[in-house]
Amino acid sequence: MLNIGPYKFHSRLVLGTGKYQDFETMKKSLEASGTDLVTVAIRRIDLNAPKGEGLLDFLDPERFSLLPNTAGCFNVEDAILTAKLAREALKTNLIKLEVIGDKFSLWPDMEQTIEAAKILIQDDFVVMPYCGPDPVGARKLQEIGCHAVMPLASPIGSGLGIQDRETLSIVRKAINNVPMIVDAGVGTASDAAVAMELGADGVLMNTAIAEAKKPIQMAEAMKHSVIAGKLAFDAGRMPRKFSADPSSPTKGVPGS
Repeated sequence: MLNIGPYKFHSRLVLGTGKYQDFETMKKSLEASGTDLVTVAIRRIDLNAPKGEGLLDFLDPERFSLLPNTAGCFNVEDAILTAKLAREALKTNLIKLEVIGDKFSLWPDMEQTIEAAKILIQDDFVVMPYCGPDPVGARKLQEIGCHAVMPLASPIGSGLGIQDRETLSIVRKAINNVPMIVDAGVGTASDAAVAMELGADGVLMNTAIAEAKKPIQMAEAMKHSVIAGKLAFDAGRMPRKFSADPSSPTKGVPGS
């Protein structure tokens, strides 16, 4: 169970809705993934599309909760305005906060993210900020009242996977009161499993599924990898050793 503020979700996998070849493929991929939380870029969807032809028509409200995001915002003012438009249009106070500081890398601007988060929290939003793999910044986001922290694994849409495992582990230790959801850069199922093994509470992805050769099949793979990674983390891995340790007993064996 993934708990974000007052909301509870059965799946720890959060999926985006962009880049699919068509809405039907998107719908089937979401269903195959088992997700129940789906993020949408409010600035990039046509809220006035003819009935049956828009993105929202393919998202069953009985099955999926919507997580609007502020993708495409480069300053506090735009992010706040977009969040308020999303709340009005989609009737939810959940918001994935993105304030981008660099158009090439799509790296988040932490100073503006923190400022925007403070304003949105005061306005009763459930705020889930996208941030860099920065333990100090992540702790500040937790301290001001964010309901989850979403550090990137690698640049958005890159598919490079977990680039700095050690730092993500430090981020995990820095925030102990809210969920850590690894966001951006996942390329395949093993990346999602590693994120969960590092202690993440969830993983958000889009391109890894949407641009796979078989998106629906990849969505199912991601479902199982997130479950496996979480089980492995909770089970506790064996300690790493720098010498061999035979698995077969030697005591009592002739010649030992």
